[in-house]
Amino acid sequence: TYKEALTQACWIEAMQEELNEFERLAVWELVPRPDKVLVITLKLIYKVKLDELGGILKNKACLVARGYRQEEGIDFEESFAPVARLEAIRIFLAYAAHKNMVVYQMGVKTGFLNSNL
Repeated sequence: TYKEALTQACWIEAMQEELNEFERLAVWELVPRPDKVLVITLKLIYKVKLDELGGILKNKACLVARGYRQEEGIDFEESFAPVARLEAIRIFLAYAAHKNMVVYQMGVKTGFLNSNL
């Protein structure tokens, strides 16, 4: 929990790193709250990242919106999930194997903050 995380320096550092990324990338703006508008609250998610041997690599804090509180037609009209279809992934991998290509996997830190990858 947030209360427990505040008692450990490693989690405080992880939370500060997450907030610094939001500030560095300028992905939010503080605005006045309009009357009679539901404010989507935030939540910090905590995760311990492990290496292949099970050792702790780092503590990660991720700030997320509680979007499940939104109502369709009031807070949003449409929603999209940027996920590739399984068929497309299979075709890509089959083509890469056919051409003897090497396929690499990667993760993008704070990728959700930068939609244009």
